[in-house]
Amino acid sequence: MNILKSFMYIVFFVTTLVSAQQKEIALEEIWNDAFKTEKLTALHSMKNGKQYSVLNSGKHNSQIDIYDYKTLTKVATLVSSEQLEGIEMFSDYKFSDDEKKVLLATDVESIYRHSKLGYYYVYDTVSEKLMLISEAKIQEPTFSPDGTKVAYGLNNNIYYKDLDSGKTTQLTYDGEKNKIINGITDWVYEEEFAFVKAFEWNATGSKIAFLRFNEEDVPEFSMDIYGQELYPTQQVFKYPKAGEVNSEVSLHVYDLASDEAKEVVLTKAYADYYIPRFKWTNDANVLSAQFMNRHQNELDLWLINAENLKGNLVLAETDTAYIDVTSNLTFLKDNSFIWTSETDGYNHIYHYDKSGTLINQVTSGNWEVTSYYGYDTDTERIFYQSTEDGSINRSVYSVKLNGKQKKRLTKDVGTNSAAFSTDFTYFINTYSSAETPPVYTLNNAKTGDVIKLIIDNDKLVQKLSDYDISAKEFSTIKINGYDLNMWTIKPSSFNASKTYPLLMFQYSGPGSQKVANSWNGDKDYWHQHLAQQGYIIACVDGRGTGFKGAAFKKVTQNELGKYEVEDQIATAKQLAKLPYIDEHNIGIWGWSYGGFMSSNALLKGNDTFSMAIAVAPVTSWRFYDTIYTERYMMTPEENPSGYDENSPINHVDKLEGAFLLIHGSGDDNVHVQNTMRMVEALVQADKQFEWMIYPDKKHSINTGANTKTHLYKKMTRFIHETLGKDRKSQKESENN
Repeated sequence: MNILKSFMYIVFFVTTLVSAQQKEIALEEIWNDAFKTEKLTALHSMKNGKQYSVLNSGKHNSQIDIYDYKTLTKVATLVSSEQLEGIEMFSDYKFSDDEKKVLLATDVESIYRHSKLGYYYVYDTVSEKLMLISEAKIQEPTFSPDGTKVAYGLNNNIYYKDLDSGKTTQLTYDGEKNKIINGITDWVYEEEFAFVKAFEWNATGSKIAFLRFNEEDVPEFSMDIYGQELYPTQQVFKYPKAGEVNSEVSLHVYDLASDEAKEVVLTKAYADYYIPRFKWTNDANVLSAQFMNRHQNELDLWLINAENLKGNLVLAETDTAYIDVTSNLTFLKDNSFIWTSETDGYNHIYHYDKSGTLINQVTSGNWEVTSYYGYDTDTERIFYQSTEDGSINRSVYSVKLNGKQKKRLTKDVGTNSAAFSTDFTYFINTYSSAETPPVYTLNNAKTGDVIKLIIDNDKLVQKLSDYDISAKEFSTIKINGYDLNMWTIKPSSFNASKTYPLLMFQYSGPGSQKVANSWNGDKDYWHQHLAQQGYIIACVDGRGTGFKGAAFKKVTQNELGKYEVEDQIATAKQLAKLPYIDEHNIGIWGWSYGGFMSSNALLKGNDTFSMAIAVAPVTSWRFYDTIYTERYMMTPEENPSGYDENSPINHVDKLEGAFLLIHGSGDDNVHVQNTMRMVEALVQADKQFEWMIYPDKKHSINTGANTKTHLYKKMTRFIHETLGKDRKSQKESENN
């Protein structure tokens, strides 16, 4: 099955022998190509339900291959870049509804987290002809339902191209950088509502609904880009910080026949609002739209007549804290709809009729629906993923629309996720656990039975057996009246009669999870390296994290950084009582929200933590964006104490331990302003600390051949120098 492979690289390097058989995971080459986890990439279930396509790429070639579900054998190559003049490689693809045409993405460049620009071609699988959509790089090209047109974004306006005539039509004309955006989301919508394409074809391709953003009054943020030239350039973009002006967003419907766009004006007056989701129903003349107030604790679902643009409010949901926006809304043939909600205290599935009257709650219990996969009209079954096997695990289930005949489709405890065939006959299950790298199997969607193994990653397991790796031990710890999920990694040579420094890792953001029974990420391998250097690593998901019910998650409302920090400090104090933990050498680290947390923990818990590392941290919520921050904190004007009492920048006078601040200067998400202001506050408080700025690097600090190696070397050295003795030297001395 090597034709199905794509690779996610996780790296190791051999330094010293721990035993005659096992080698230590070391740091120097931790980002190079050593061990590979095999994955399926760009998997698309074909319309016939019997086949699926996969993007396979070599050094100088890309191709879309078709496979048979039953046999898992390749049956055809749909298109290869070798046969296409002018295209050396393509990096992604998208089918028209009838699968007779396919969009090919080339020369794609990232803008922000989700948005991209690229050259896109349409390949006709019948005529085998290739057509370039635009001479310029475009965004989010999308086929009309009949596959005869492609709509796309260009220079803040919307266009569509007729593939038969080759004619291009411009829908909007007022788009202008940093002023008006049509059909593409602004920065804060993209980041926090996680979508870029803000236009949608209706079922017949006769209309296009789209959002228009007027961001002219949104304050601008600028970043110096140092680059390689003599003079730096500047990136300037609209970024609304907490309490500041948002874009004015409006919903419009464009009619292709009349070549006219009209704004949707609802009967309910919204003073300051978001439109986080909109989609057409199965009825070509009925558009759904979700409107949300700025506090994000009221969510209205409207059904809008596309002819007269009149709206009918069918569902109004409220919450004392906030409402999570999802993409789970599904309209059935009769325009009744499936909806997910935390109304009963846990995230569950509901079925409403087209007027918004509840038909039934489909799932219930003290567990969470974590993914909604879809609805099979033939069998009237809903497929979903949940935490019914425990909050750190994920299993796949099916249930009848009436809530009966629930069936668990996956067998192994750990993390299961499914990709279903179009007709819900099969699903490809991806399973992993802390001990098992991803295993891909073809399963029967009715019974869940495994039909065939696709990829088992046994070679990776065999390679790992040669290395000195400790088990990740899962447990719960009683903190502040709650049983918190926890994992621990101890040195492979752990001796309970000795004492070890403790390094805690966490993220802790609202609804997040770091204690999960799934295969290793890059930080896990670094943690393994540290464990074999003589540290105990622990991670605890405190109050405010997800998948244990709404009350547990939303307890931090209006007080970000209070209860989460209390839980990390209390955990450290409790672990310090263990005889093998050095109570005088406890550190904590984190990235982004985790950096905000580690900074706070070191400052507020200065009698507990002796060091902290904060990577790309928020240091004051006044510096962060409106949608995320106000969802949990309201505005600074409404909740000044919540902002200031829990922001580390206001507690620098408490610093006693060792502190390392790290940031990328090109971070468009958590601006380096956070670190610069923190540095100035520390300097004025006459506090010594270490810091590192990575020029032009974004939030993930992952571009450049040596960047991450340098970053993790720096953090490792800082840990060795500050968390007790230099543990590496001590360990080498013990070995000798």
